[in-house]
Amino acid sequence: MKLNELHAPQGATKAPKRRGRGTATGQGKTGGRGMNGQKSRSGGSVRLGFEGGQMPLYRRLPKRGFTNLFGTDYTGVNVEVLNRFEDGAEVTQAVLEEAGVVKQVKDGIKILGDGQLTKKLTVKANKFSKTAVEKIEAAGGKAEVI
Repeated sequence: MKLNELHAPQGATKAPKRRGRGTATGQGKTGGRGMNGQKSRSGGSVRLGFEGGQMPLYRRLPKRGFTNLFGTDYTGVNVEVLNRFEDGAEVTQAVLEEAGVVKQVKDGIKILGDGQLTKKLTVKANKFSKTAVEKIEAAGGKAEVI
């Protein structure tokens, strides 16, 4: 089979409505747009969020907080997840991405202390919580800050 031999099955494609081609077509004269008004004109429609001149909802609601442009947003990984690696392995950002534990690394990785760790691992990350360090060291491993 070649690309030039491909075709849609019978009835899969319909011809578009040919508007404004005379009254006999059923879509003539106004072309299905009705009589008058903004939406009957060419290029006539309202923008997103427009409510006919009424103050739009997104402007009526109070705004809260702000986005800190200089803040750091870490991707969290719980200690419990690290049990999937072999005993004595070195766990880094690249290893976590390859294993599918972390999908998107933001400004770095922070190891969090939720769950139990049963394997001796050397974990290298940007940040650690206190409980995560305790659990890694209690299992006989090391927690190294990059």
